[in-house]
Amino acid sequence: MISRDPTYLGTVASVSGSSVSVHLAQSVASGLSIIEGRAYRIGQVASFVRIPQGYQDLFGIVSEVGAKAAPQLPDTDDPDTGRWMEVQLVGEAIGGVFERGISQYPNYGDSVHIATESGLGRVYGTEEFGHVIVGSLSSAESIPARVSLDELVTRHSAVLGSTGSGKSTTIASLLQAITADYAKDAAYPSARILMLDIHGEYRRALSGVATIYSVDPEPNEKQLFVPYWALSASDLLHFLTGGLDDGPRETAFNDRIFELKVQSHTSSPFAGVAESSITVDTPLPFSLKQLWYDLTNFEVMTFEGPDRDQPTLQDAGDPDTLTAPRYKPHAMGAKGPFLNSEAVGIRRQLNLLRSRLLDRRYDFLLHPGPWEPDLNGHTQLDLDALLAGWIGGKRPISILDLSGVPSTVLERLIGSILKVVYESLFWSREKSEGGIDRPLLVVMEEAHRYLSSDADSLASETVQRIAKEGRKYGVGAMVISQRPSEVDETILSQCGTFFALRLSNPADRQRVRGILPDGLVGLLDVLPVLRTGEAIIMGEAAKLPMRCRITLPPSDRQPQSADPDVSLQWSLCRRVEGYDRVVASWRSQRPRAVVHDLGIDRQSVKDLSEDD
Repeated sequence: MISRDPTYLGTVASVSGSSVSVHLAQSVASGLSIIEGRAYRIGQVASFVRIPQGYQDLFGIVSEVGAKAAPQLPDTDDPDTGRWMEVQLVGEAIGGVFERGISQYPNYGDSVHIATESGLGRVYGTEEFGHVIVGSLSSAESIPARVSLDELVTRHSAVLGSTGSGKSTTIASLLQAITADYAKDAAYPSARILMLDIHGEYRRALSGVATIYSVDPEPNEKQLFVPYWALSASDLLHFLTGGLDDGPRETAFNDRIFELKVQSHTSSPFAGVAESSITVDTPLPFSLKQLWYDLTNFEVMTFEGPDRDQPTLQDAGDPDTLTAPRYKPHAMGAKGPFLNSEAVGIRRQLNLLRSRLLDRRYDFLLHPGPWEPDLNGHTQLDLDALLAGWIGGKRPISILDLSGVPSTVLERLIGSILKVVYESLFWSREKSEGGIDRPLLVVMEEAHRYLSSDADSLASETVQRIAKEGRKYGVGAMVISQRPSEVDETILSQCGTFFALRLSNPADRQRVRGILPDGLVGLLDVLPVLRTGEAIIMGEAAKLPMRCRITLPPSDRQPQSADPDVSLQWSLCRRVEGYDRVVASWRSQRPRAVVHDLGIDRQSVKDLSEDD
């Protein structure tokens, strides 16, 4: 049938569940239609169609297009062109109101039409409170792409895409949209976002709305400290000693840590803590130096005398300088001195502990500034000051720049940070600072590095708990990865919203397919050919699945994730180079380390206009 309606595509050929097969009409043979001055491509995967049903319209998404090998063209008014489309029904509009889901199915022969911009406006044109604009629809650039903040946070989300597909730009654009004009008339002045930035990409993009904590801070950034005593004993000891077997060695460490924590609380009681409830994992400060000294003293002491009970101490040493006590060396025979028969043989582990304490690369963890306990377990600041900075700062976003953290401790450190944050919000759920009254979104970059499906790590365990239970306590997770096939499947399956950018690897696409409803799997066939900065957004936070172009942030607010400009850099004249600077940075594990310290005292300058 030749229709005079320029939006006409064809007729319904069959209906199976939510899937509808459409025979394309002969009038759309060109593949291009001009409607109200706009050009529309026919049969684009992920584009929308409209199926009128009297006073209501059904809407569907094109998931597949094709043609018969040998189309039949009989001499009738409605010839079979052999071309077809597969459409997934997603919702219906009654009057001007759109709802997901359908109350009735189309029938054989019902007409199918292109969903024009005016029709899509009924679907996506919501201006309800709680939605932020992240870009525009690829098929209709005048229509903004909006996502719901409520579902984005409480139902968790994942941003997945290959290297160079635009993940960092997508995250920067989304967070900038949420925190726009936070200092003036922000829509969400109490937004609370914690980002784990593995490569230091976002310090420039979000500097105006974020407080940045870094192991190697630049001017106007804060020093990142993670108090070791807030970690669980097993995780801390695994890092400090290289691992202990479940026996006397682990017991010796745990017993002494417990005693030091009890002493710390006894000398300066902490609110909410009863001495009878203290365990080795209670986050109470204690001195690692004192722990090392006490255990070393017990291991190296020797005795003499007829009852072998007289210590032979020659030099008491100093725990503050990590100087071990010195005893008379043991000797063979009946006179001694004699070794301590109760020693458990942890000299190697204690030597590693001392090496860790002396290694400057771990100062952010083992010497955490005002959170470092003295030998008696007293600290200048408590965990409330730490949490006030991380999740209670004046700015809506806190970025923990972990680019300077040694890879040997990165996974365990991230797990500890997440556990500290989640436990604090879990136990404060009845207070105004908790996640119920002020929800928290945790953004995790390069998630495949520490949320691997192969490793039973603290980070994976904590994020699984957030994914399963976080909704109840106001903690949401956003997982960002270029290798979704390596991310724990339990975590991804709990994500309600997906930002799927270009994915070239078949294993990665297969992982995404496995966690989506069957009706949307066809949309993922376009993932390998998406443009940079283009994404398919689907799930709880999107009113309907949509293919959209992400809004590009201003040039001075883009993440530092762009590829090097090889041709330009190679075309420049050769500059003077000094590879002693390279070695200095390598050895210090700091990109800005210098060979000769010029002694410049850098002080931040306040802009008077900010105080007006």
